[in-house]
Amino acid sequence: MFSPLFNYLQLFRNIPLADRAFITQHLAYKQVQEGELLLQEGRVARELFFICKGVIKIMAVNDKGKNVTYFFLRENQFTTILNSFNNNIPSTESIVAACDAEVIVVGKTALMDIYAKLPYLKELITGIQQQALLDKIQLRNAFLGEDASKRYKLFLTRQPDVALRVPLGDIASYLGVTQQSLSRIRRTAR
Repeated sequence: MFSPLFNYLQLFRNIPLADRAFITQHLAYKQVQEGELLLQEGRVARELFFICKGVIKIMAVNDKGKNVTYFFLRENQFTTILNSFNNNIPSTESIVAACDAEVIVVGKTALMDIYAKLPYLKELITGIQQQALLDKIQLRNAFLGEDASKRYKLFLTRQPDVALRVPLGDIASYLGVTQQSLSRIRRTAR
């Protein structure tokens, strides 16, 4: 049940069996349905999620009252709203299942207990999170200055597996176009 997490962490550092047993005591496994909220905007993030299967999206409501998708995260990625999680403040974004998904959940208190006993794990997970933030920024920056058609082609090149699993409306929101515009772009791209 928790092997995807340990298999992933083992890519970076050996996790002894005794440490795995201790970590496992602090974890929960959760299946979520498409559209299910893992964190609602305005609430304090008190959990860190590791995605075992599926796609999770980070989204918020813009000043016009529309839901906007900022990022898609998939298997072998951690997610939370770091500013809220680290500073105990209400989140300005939501975390939502973009399709049916399976996640491993660790609460903040439990995570701090793990870090207290296994300091190397804090360094490891923090490093992974920092690299993930840089990757997200790099991906979003790649879209800057591109027209909608080029953004869509770039999205297909960089995240083809996400394109196959999430609703068209989410992709349109992520690319900053209407669903109708994205449908036209898709028709002309064929």
